[in-house]
Amino acid sequence: MSKEEKKNEKEFDLITLGEIMLRLSPSGYDRLSRGENFEKRAGGSELNVASGASLLGLRTAVISKLPANDLGTFIRNRIRYEGVSDDFLVFDHDKDARLGIYYYEYGAAPRKPSIVYDRRNSSFTKLDINDIDPSVYSKTRMFHTSGITLALCDKTRDTAIEMIQRFHAAGAKISFDCNYRANLWSEEDARNAICSILPYVDVLFVSEETSRRMMQKTGTLPEIMKSYTEEYPITTVCTTQREVISPKQHNFSSVIYSKEDDKLYTEEPYRNIDVVDRIGSGDAYCAGALYGLLQYNDAKKAVQYGNATSAVKNTIPGDLPASDLREVDSIIKNHNATGPVSEMAR
Repeated sequence: MSKEEKKNEKEFDLITLGEIMLRLSPSGYDRLSRGENFEKRAGGSELNVASGASLLGLRTAVISKLPANDLGTFIRNRIRYEGVSDDFLVFDHDKDARLGIYYYEYGAAPRKPSIVYDRRNSSFTKLDINDIDPSVYSKTRMFHTSGITLALCDKTRDTAIEMIQRFHAAGAKISFDCNYRANLWSEEDARNAICSILPYVDVLFVSEETSRRMMQKTGTLPEIMKSYTEEYPITTVCTTQREVISPKQHNFSSVIYSKEDDKLYTEEPYRNIDVVDRIGSGDAYCAGALYGLLQYNDAKKAVQYGNATSAVKNTIPGDLPASDLREVDSIIKNHNATGPVSEMAR
């Protein structure tokens, strides 16, 4: 590494902003309405992304606000276990501090998975821009957040938008996952807020359905993806493609448009994925795609790593990914193989 490269090197490759929640699930395939025992896990879109990227070898951190109690300690310890820095966590010492919770019920065809949220007035919704050490803005190559963070309340929206602007001004690339949730805000409110931050975004994750419905785009998928780069200074647009055969069987692939190459990148889908838990697989895709872009500056690599990390996350219980670079590289190699592959990793 040259002296100039060392001078410009950042402490982190990726910093994310988002709410971290407690996930509770009844044992096995029991119902929320009758199960008496719950399995406790940590989860949250932006933590999932930071965790997945860390497993692949990037230096990551997460910005969030947690209650200063045992549940907050559980989440902080989980963050550390995932190899994600907790340097920018803020703790809420108010007597009414609380951790957002969601309850997840596994599905089995023809019964779909279901979720019940209990996150209103969580500590994260009180995160203020002044809670954050201003030195953070110059410490990373890329900043990532999602539409979920913008949607939670006016406070988180204002804080997230201000942070996007500050990271951008400090020279960081901005990654944004639209991650539209109809139960959090209307299409009109989402469209207005998201359009206000797109002038700062470099890498955009958006589904075809979200583009057509919430963003009101028309045309073919390639035309839609390219249009974002024509209307805004976005350089890369990523769209996942999931075919749900049943709750336990999915096919998955994606398309990435690179403005620099003026080219679409895709590959054969991962077929007949044995789905153990699909929650967090979209975030795992973001982690893999961002790894391909940050490590290689290569949209083709982004497709390969995004698809592989998402496919394998479906096979792991919980929100958080659990596959390191060696495993993901092996999955990519097997996916691209033309002949027989080993049935067991040994």
